[in-house]
Amino acid sequence: MKIAFRAVACILWMAWCAPLPNFAAVKDTAGFSHNVVVSVDPIASQVGMEILKRGGNAVDAAVATGFALAVTHPAAGNLGGGGFMLIYLAGKDGRLTSVDYREKAPEKSTPTMFLTNGEVDAKKSDIGYLVIGVPGTVRGFWEAWKRHGKLEWKTLVEPAMKLARDGFVVDEVLSRSLKEQARVMQEYKEFGRIYRKPDGAPYQPGDTMKLPDLAWTLQQIHDRGADGFYKGEVAKKLVAGIQAGGGIMTLKDLENYDAKVRTPLRSTYRGYEIVGMPPSSSGGTTTIQILNLLEGYDLSAMKRRDAKTIHLLAETMRIGFYNRAKYLGDTDFVKVDLPRLTSKEFIKPFREKISLERALKSSLLGADIITRGEGTETTHFSVVDADGNCVSNTYTLEQSYGGRVIAPGTGFLLNNEMHDFNISPGVTDTKGLIGTKPNLIEPGKRMLSAMSPIIVLKDGKPLLITGSPGGRTIINTVVQIIVNVLDFKMDIQAAIDEPRVHHQWMPDTLTMESKLADLQPALEAMGHNVRTGGAQGDAHSVLIKDGIKYPGVDHRIRGGAAGY
Repeated sequence: MKIAFRAVACILWMAWCAPLPNFAAVKDTAGFSHNVVVSVDPIASQVGMEILKRGGNAVDAAVATGFALAVTHPAAGNLGGGGFMLIYLAGKDGRLTSVDYREKAPEKSTPTMFLTNGEVDAKKSDIGYLVIGVPGTVRGFWEAWKRHGKLEWKTLVEPAMKLARDGFVVDEVLSRSLKEQARVMQEYKEFGRIYRKPDGAPYQPGDTMKLPDLAWTLQQIHDRGADGFYKGEVAKKLVAGIQAGGGIMTLKDLENYDAKVRTPLRSTYRGYEIVGMPPSSSGGTTTIQILNLLEGYDLSAMKRRDAKTIHLLAETMRIGFYNRAKYLGDTDFVKVDLPRLTSKEFIKPFREKISLERALKSSLLGADIITRGEGTETTHFSVVDADGNCVSNTYTLEQSYGGRVIAPGTGFLLNNEMHDFNISPGVTDTKGLIGTKPNLIEPGKRMLSAMSPIIVLKDGKPLLITGSPGGRTIINTVVQIIVNVLDFKMDIQAAIDEPRVHHQWMPDTLTMESKLADLQPALEAMGHNVRTGGAQGDAHSVLIKDGIKYPGVDHRIRGGAAGY
């Protein structure tokens, strides 16, 4: 088993903890009456579960899980990135809140900073030092804990700090992932130094990885809270390393970073309530729009793996992503009429554009914003505690391992989120480049994100906690999990395992996982440009039925859950 080494490592690491009576690692079909944590990594899931066993709540467990993932899943788990936490607080009335800890543009950013001679310069906008947004993860976790946590902050950071200091066993997934970075490690020396063995050899399955620089950074956060990251020695080392490589972040950028507590978006779908993130996430708005479109069709009478069903999903996705490109940006900087965009009335005219027999051309749908013709790695985890509190959290470095930049002495990877802005002002083309105004670069602005933590309520109580990584595919992954559960009546593991499709308006391409390849001819006959292959998303979710929490473990990368 690919997770066997990690299971052993977790047991050894937990020797410092009290015994875990009645604790069980989750099998796919298991359900639990008390607590459950589902994430991409078994060690991190068990860290979260240990916090719950110690009397912490779902927010405590989410924070601890997030810090642990920064150690054991460096491709996306992070201190140097950002994300979104959607929270349901159980009680008589049930309360929903969210924390937006998306990265911000540094103060010296400009709308054209990634252009050379009027064109996007890939050398500037891909990886490296210029594409680093001001990290939000630590401040976001601190804000969520300060408002809703129960245990001491140090208790939540300590497990990750111990993992980094004392080491954990590398499994096949992490070993293979790091080997794929061998070439870029030659260019970004600190990345290679940290994530190769002291003799320069790659880590193999079964090796123990120790991360002393990361342990030091976590120690500062452990001792000083968020100020241990945004002020003091960590901040100085971080800024010095970024500026030495040509980046523009300053100590003032770090000191001024704030996480935003926002009111979640709420809508309905077939009598269920859909709760999602508002901008700077586009996920809640676009998910709601797609579901509002689908509500006009009887999906339950259709076959899930049928060309007509896939066609309908693709058409609604196409429209949702067109509206995303046209309207959405950071609401602290641009006016976005969210009540209108998420209303049932707004979407009605778009439903009239859908033919059940023929694909709509994206170029016709978006003629008003296209200016010229043709010329990611995230991670999600879900937590439910015994009191019914729920957390749906998605955070990211953007691409796998972010910008591949590690400031010397800090031990953690930094994001390359700045290219999530519309980096070519005024230019929107049929290849997928978006240049509309709402998401242009401005100092202090949060770049638009597709991250889509979602909570579905039934009669005011949580039914489904879900989300996914995958760049722009995130939204469509989440939509499909929702309809798999609500329309096609799948259990949560079947809903997670079901093959997925994606359409993002531009480029005008329908992508499908390979298990749907036999549908390609029929979809092409309907006018779709189809591409098959690869995996979409990694959606670790929880379904709650009759008080039992059922984890959905997504095995597209690895996946691990724990509960009792």
